[in-house]
Amino acid sequence: MTLDEAKAQFIHTWGTSGAGWGINRTMAQIHALLLVSAEALSTEDLMAQLQISRGNASMNVRELLDWGLVYKELRPGERREFFVAEKDMLQVTRCVIRERKRRELDAMKRSLDQLATLPGDPNDPAFQAYHRTLTDIQQLADNADRVLTRLMQAERSWFWDKFLKLFM
Repeated sequence: MTLDEAKAQFIHTWGTSGAGWGINRTMAQIHALLLVSAEALSTEDLMAQLQISRGNASMNVRELLDWGLVYKELRPGERREFFVAEKDMLQVTRCVIRERKRRELDAMKRSLDQLATLPGDPNDPAFQAYHRTLTDIQQLADNADRVLTRLMQAERSWFWDKFLKLFM
């Protein structure tokens, strides 16, 4: 297998797995291409190498910028924007956790908090079952929130490197 073939396989694999961490295939492919690129790439480079439209490239790069997974690199005398991926996998993990937590867990917790205010008869078995289930889910969500917050705040260390390698 050549380097170009290996890069293409990585881009395909990363793109396919992107849905698992909350992004679309093209966004993950752009991220993968930037991860394996030795230098920053322009929107035109992304379009050509991934065979995608300018709008698709621009929209997904903006989203990657919002996630903190990609940065702009300014070049004197260049009008084009160039992009480079965050290559520290601990930082990439933090960015993904932060966005997934914000988009999914925080939203679920707000919904659960709202649902927990449902008035009802505490002696009603149906209400008791509902309330018990909601409370259990809220406790699980709170525990997950604490763990994810600690992971996002973790400093690079031997322990965290080993811990995160278990999941990566």
